[in-house]
Amino acid sequence: MSFASLTRRTLLQIALVGTLACPVMLPAIAQADPLPSWNEGKTKAAIVDFVMRTTAPGPDFVAVGDRIATFDNDGTLWSEQPLYFQLAFVLDRVKAMAKDHPEWKDTQPFKAVIEGDTKTLMAGGEKGIVELLAATSSGMSVEDFSASVVEWTKTARHPRFDKPYTELVFQPMLELLAYLRANDYQTFIVSGGGVEFMRPWTEGAYGIPPQQVVGSSGKTEFKLDGDTPSIQKLPAIEFVDDGPGKPVGINRFIGKRPVFAAGNSDGDLQMLQWTTLNSGPRFGMIIHHTDAKREWAYDRDSHIGKLDKALDEAPKRGWTVVDMKDDWKVIYPFEK
Repeated sequence: MSFASLTRRTLLQIALVGTLACPVMLPAIAQADPLPSWNEGKTKAAIVDFVMRTTAPGPDFVAVGDRIATFDNDGTLWSEQPLYFQLAFVLDRVKAMAKDHPEWKDTQPFKAVIEGDTKTLMAGGEKGIVELLAATSSGMSVEDFSASVVEWTKTARHPRFDKPYTELVFQPMLELLAYLRANDYQTFIVSGGGVEFMRPWTEGAYGIPPQQVVGSSGKTEFKLDGDTPSIQKLPAIEFVDDGPGKPVGINRFIGKRPVFAAGNSDGDLQMLQWTTLNSGPRFGMIIHHTDAKREWAYDRDSHIGKLDKALDEAPKRGWTVVDMKDDWKVIYPFEK
């Protein structure tokens, strides 16, 4: 076998093994599993087939600069039950600040927090959470807010698993992110969650740096105190990156249409449409929560991560629906 006959992919695989010396090693290389926490089946095969087709010479080849993959966060890259994790972060702040804001007792979603009305709170969705975040972080610098988020990720524990929230990331999705990046895909988070909430920890959790995180945002302003500049958070919503806001956010902050998109709810429907309803190879993925024993099972009637319209549209659009119970060997890294 000559070097000229080797595809770029084969060279990369050989480099990972560490030798070009022995041709008999090539079959073993071909059997290397990039997604070991995924069960064998049509879902895993579809992912590998798409990556192979779009990165090897041929009619479906996608240039490196166009290999954009976008992922929702809540329910797609980590769990989101029994309530959105960033909501857990903000609830205590609302309660602590309520005495200084008597108007909150009659204003949603603050009223629901104060009264412990979880059903009403969940019905407000991610837009309500963004409003809570904006109100409880106003007057803080971005740096101070980031520090408070980092401290929360170190100390807060999930009520069911008694683990830090950042350990409730999905092991199969970590492998998928790494697999895409190994094949020159850029991986972005496009989430309805607050962008300032996610950026402090996404690189450590997913390998996705802050500049590749698109999310909902509150208004901010620049201030200069002597020779000390800062960005201050204001009590107003600037942009909601959910539903039809996701394609808008992708266009505004990424500037290219993705060829791969993954979500888990109707809030991701428009992102999946924007990604896949275009010419050329496209991949749409929906994470379907079907494992009540290891995680949770929910879809059409859930106040969190409702999956209804997107689930119905998936067969028509050719989107891959990941069945958590059947497709994943493990859910979380600590299960390995």
